[in-house]
Amino acid sequence: MSSIALGVAALVAIDSYTANVREAIRAQSRTILGADLSLTARQPFTGAADSLLDSLGRQGVRLARMTTFASMALAKRTARTRLVQVHAVEPGTPFYGAIQTAPAGRWAGLQHGHNALVDPSLLIDLGVRVGDSLSLGNARFAVIGTLQNVPGDFGVAAALGPRVYIPYRDLAATQLLRFGSRAEYAAQLALPPTVSAEALVRVIRPTLRAAHLRAETVQDTERRLTRAVTQLDRFLGIVGLVALLLGGIGVASAIHAYVVEKIETVAMFRCLGATSAQVIAIYLLESAALGLVGAAVGAALGVAAQFALPHVLGAFMPVSIGPHLEIGPIAEGIAAGVWVAVLFALLPLLSLRRVSALQALRRETEATTGVVRGWLRDWPRLLAVAALVATVVLFAIARAGRVNEGLWMSGGLAVVVLLLTASAAAVSFLARRMLRAYWPYPVRQGVANLFRPANQTGAVILALGFGAFLVSALYLVQTSLLRDLSLGDIAAEANLAFFDIQTDQVDALDSLVRQSGAPVLQRVPIVPMRIAAVNGQAVSEMGRQRRSWALRREYRSSYRDSLVTSETLVAGRWPPDAQAEARAPFGISVDQDVAEELGVALGDSITWNVQGVPVRTRVVSLRKVNWVRFQPNFFVIFPPGALASAPQTFVLLTRVGNDAARARMEHDVIARAPNVSSIDLSLIQQTLGTILGKVSVAIRFMALFSLATGVVVLFSAVAASRRQRLRDAVLLKTLGATRSQIRRILLSEYVVLGLLGSATGMVLSVAGAWALMHFVFTLAFAPAWAPLLAIALGMMLLTSAIGVLSGRAVLAATPMAALRQAT
Repeated sequence: MSSIALGVAALVAIDSYTANVREAIRAQSRTILGADLSLTARQPFTGAADSLLDSLGRQGVRLARMTTFASMALAKRTARTRLVQVHAVEPGTPFYGAIQTAPAGRWAGLQHGHNALVDPSLLIDLGVRVGDSLSLGNARFAVIGTLQNVPGDFGVAAALGPRVYIPYRDLAATQLLRFGSRAEYAAQLALPPTVSAEALVRVIRPTLRAAHLRAETVQDTERRLTRAVTQLDRFLGIVGLVALLLGGIGVASAIHAYVVEKIETVAMFRCLGATSAQVIAIYLLESAALGLVGAAVGAALGVAAQFALPHVLGAFMPVSIGPHLEIGPIAEGIAAGVWVAVLFALLPLLSLRRVSALQALRRETEATTGVVRGWLRDWPRLLAVAALVATVVLFAIARAGRVNEGLWMSGGLAVVVLLLTASAAAVSFLARRMLRAYWPYPVRQGVANLFRPANQTGAVILALGFGAFLVSALYLVQTSLLRDLSLGDIAAEANLAFFDIQTDQVDALDSLVRQSGAPVLQRVPIVPMRIAAVNGQAVSEMGRQRRSWALRREYRSSYRDSLVTSETLVAGRWPPDAQAEARAPFGISVDQDVAEELGVALGDSITWNVQGVPVRTRVVSLRKVNWVRFQPNFFVIFPPGALASAPQTFVLLTRVGNDAARARMEHDVIARAPNVSSIDLSLIQQTLGTILGKVSVAIRFMALFSLATGVVVLFSAVAASRRQRLRDAVLLKTLGATRSQIRRILLSEYVVLGLLGSATGMVLSVAGAWALMHFVFTLAFAPAWAPLLAIALGMMLLTSAIGVLSGRAVLAATPMAALRQAT
């Protein structure tokens, strides 16, 4: 019952919470978008875009503009600075939903003056309070309140930069948006009730493409967020599936132990004329009843966990979750629990067919083992195994959502089970071969228990290995991700980056940094551009190919004559030869993923639109870029002579010794050039580490179900061999063994089991984590050996404690009482 309860709890919690999130997305999708239709661009709206908006306005469409960008905020009173996300909004935004502030109602007052509403964290970072002034570029704003809830914004989104909302009409006064500034320009549209957003988008799509506008409707928002939730559901569903399958193993162990205890009762049934089918039906119905009770308890635990999940995962959800009961997931969880209980109980129950009426008088050990000779000719057992395999595969497909992913998932689980089973067999074999007569007697007895009849080596290693595998693999993946988020060689020296530096500002800021005693580690030019043609074919003539993100995006490229530490040359050479640098077509180096998306290889040509000027290039090398490194990385690199005269901005990397000096330099740079923004690289890395830590907590919260199920399975495995252990104790106590000796025998057995089981799980976790990092994240794997050993030690101690605690009844029984119970 406990085994099934924990597995069902994991499934019900995951499915119910996912259903709650999807329902909330459906109900709040309009509020999340804030409009019926949103039109966005990475550059200021063109004349064609403005004409489109004017035309829609004349047709009764209400619209409000919004511009979002990153910039530095300066608190005048404290002289502190902070990178923030600026949102300049027109009156009416949002058309649907409400932005909650403290004090309440301040959103309506945002447009009545030079005001700002900020995230509460910004007040702490800058040491200011409501009523103080805040400088953004050349404009000053009064902080009239803090943001409490902004529909559609993720809780962790503000970690990289607190939000600041200002009136749209004051945007020009800041003078922050210049050439090359990264910003998102949006128009929020509220349509008349008779106009469909999706129908309108279909009509104006040619104009949108010509104006480089992206359209998002309420339906698009709902689909996008639902896809994200589905991916989370699939990921957590793997944990739930493993918990349920572990529960099935616990059922099999418990039923096996129960069958051993009921041999005499079954023999009496046979004496009274019961058939094998009737006997199996009796105990199968009993197993189903116990599975139903366990599944019901698990459903209740799952509902409790469902109500706790918003507190664990709430920071990653763009909607407000009001958890409530979901009948569908509860019913499905109970049905799955009962089915797994019956299916996993069937295999050990099939051994009851071999119990004869004679065993009411004489006990035969062979019949109690549950092993049927000639199982390849045993059709009922083969059918039960086939049903078990089919169930696992179908469950995996259902959790994955796709047939191929479900097959891979079930195949992976099968590999883990086979490896754990093989390791258990190897343990029994090696224990038999390596046992030595000169070992201390308790150790010899404990090791011998690993291969004696009714040993629990397989069940314990399977349960312990699965638990250790899950916990360790999750930890290793998290550790590798955090370790790979290093600052790289250049960025390991740099801890401060200034960006959006204009051409006429770069020399002055370079001098300012050097005069303060800090080095200029890199001056990186950035040139915005778009692809005009590939291999002579214009993008506008490519038809369906134009949907590729690599053709539609705006590129921010750079030029240099060397590779950086985050890049690896895959094909070709860099820098190109002198001829490729001197004149068009210029030789360029392209990221291999972009090259694959564009369908280009070495020697192919790409024509770029660089601020209206066509620039012809030829692919001379392909690079693999590690994008998680905190240093300037680019899809495309040009030779120095190709773009030196193009309009460009710069990024400047430096290193400043301490927090106070870093803050002083940021203040001096912002005072000299208000449009320039800065990033504290160590702060960004720390913030991302915090976000990954929150993700890890959410994942481990669900992994606890699997770990708890593994503990229950360990108890079940111990219970399965209780009769055999009792028989051993009878003999040992009759021969004069003391409690201390029996306790040491049990301890020796379970220490070895715990050591080998956890070691097997550790090895599998390293392999699994490497596979995830290599094939899913495509990053280097960096195992953390010390924590891994600590987890293995904890698992070994847990197994030893369970084994010794389960043997208390054996230790307490007198030889006569134990002999009566055993016979």
